[in-house]
Amino acid sequence: MAKCIMLQGTMSDVGKSFLTAALCRIFRQDGYTCAPFKSQNMALNSYVTREGLEIGRAQALQAEAAGIEPSALMNPILLKPTTDTGSQVIVNGRVRGNMRAADYFRHKKELIPDIMSAYETLSSQYDIIVIEGAGSPVELNLKADDIVNMGLAKLVRAPVLLVGDIDRGGVFAQLIGTLSLLEEEERELVRGLVVNKFRGDIGLFRDGTDILEERSGKKVAGVVPFLDCDLEDEDSLSPKLSRRERDGVTDIAVIRLPKISNFTDLDVFGQYEGVSVRYVSRPAELGMPDMIVIPGTKSTIADMRWLRESGLADAVKERCSEGIPVFGICGGYQLMGQTVSDPDGSEGGGSISGLGLLDTHTVFGREKRQTQVRGRFCDIQGFFSCLSGAEFEGYEIHMGVTADTGTPLTDCGGSFSGNAAGCYVHGIFDTAGVSGRLVRALFRRKGMEYTGRISGRRQYREEQLDLLADRVRKALDMDFVYRILEEGV
Repeated sequence: MAKCIMLQGTMSDVGKSFLTAALCRIFRQDGYTCAPFKSQNMALNSYVTREGLEIGRAQALQAEAAGIEPSALMNPILLKPTTDTGSQVIVNGRVRGNMRAADYFRHKKELIPDIMSAYETLSSQYDIIVIEGAGSPVELNLKADDIVNMGLAKLVRAPVLLVGDIDRGGVFAQLIGTLSLLEEEERELVRGLVVNKFRGDIGLFRDGTDILEERSGKKVAGVVPFLDCDLEDEDSLSPKLSRRERDGVTDIAVIRLPKISNFTDLDVFGQYEGVSVRYVSRPAELGMPDMIVIPGTKSTIADMRWLRESGLADAVKERCSEGIPVFGICGGYQLMGQTVSDPDGSEGGGSISGLGLLDTHTVFGREKRQTQVRGRFCDIQGFFSCLSGAEFEGYEIHMGVTADTGTPLTDCGGSFSGNAAGCYVHGIFDTAGVSGRLVRALFRRKGMEYTGRISGRRQYREEQLDLLADRVRKALDMDFVYRILEEGV
């Protein structure tokens, strides 16, 4: 059976996902087989495995860091929020249904057999399992039924590194306070502390390290600098979603829908010099971009209402009529059509008129399509003619079936009309042949030629993962980390 180590955080977004990816890459570089594991993840950024099973996007990235194929075993429970009080519950990669938060919390311990089966299968296949917790281990009102932090650590006997975020302030209170709220048995599982996202001269924190070790009785395993690695963020706390200002030669405006999902589809453009990607939620923020993207959403009808109420629906249609290209992905593609209907209540029920930019009609059913796809763009007119014949690969995750009476965009679906286009494929821009063509076309519209580097997202991500691992390796006491692995708890 595999040895294991677990990363827990003092709160959400302290950097657990990236540190997990870094350790997966480091162990791989050191000659070990390893796999990531997160028993329960709540995220709207998801991925479809080769078998057609849905997992959190972060676990797919961590698997890539480990050099292995993503598997549903790595994330047996995925929660995708549909409302402020409910989520779609996905177990072992398949939808179990929608549940209110209160109902889920009453029944989630029934999922422990699924969690343990997935973990034990992984443990039989790899040398090391790197486990990621979720949020904080000391949410006292939820702690009794925990299956993702200390509850899981006790089940699998995992030594824990507790991670605090110094960039957000109060790291002493975060780490020492969290330890003080743990039960004695749980404190014993914490073998070390990690101070993450440090800006400036780390040498100035030596006294801080001494204070943490003296007050906590735990070794500080490392002080990790704030890392500017361009990798996919997991959830709505991503700083990328706060970008409002144009800072490039060409300007891509992404509509920040209330239930935005898989905004990682746009990350590929961030690797191109002179291309800015910003997220807008009001008409005044939209301006006159060079391209508009409407991303995925977990609540298509509710987000269409929001588009109307916010004024963005009229603003997007006006920009499109003025020749600015608009591309929709998954839920964004549905929103660009004529109508969206949900007769079975898959995402809340009801029906609504869409933006009317494409001649499509979407009806939601009970079956969810989850599959990886490869395809080619058809012969296209208008701005997106630059993509004619380009090959792509990606994946589809959607409940709706879209009847398209317009002109096909690709040989596996989608539609275009003038400068409006959309399809269901997440990752549609990730190949160099697609993103490179789009960037060149955007530059040409401004009378310029793009002369920078063009590369696919996968190759770029590999480079960024190596960079992440190198910096984390230098910051952590890896001898101590390996000692934790060997000794266990």
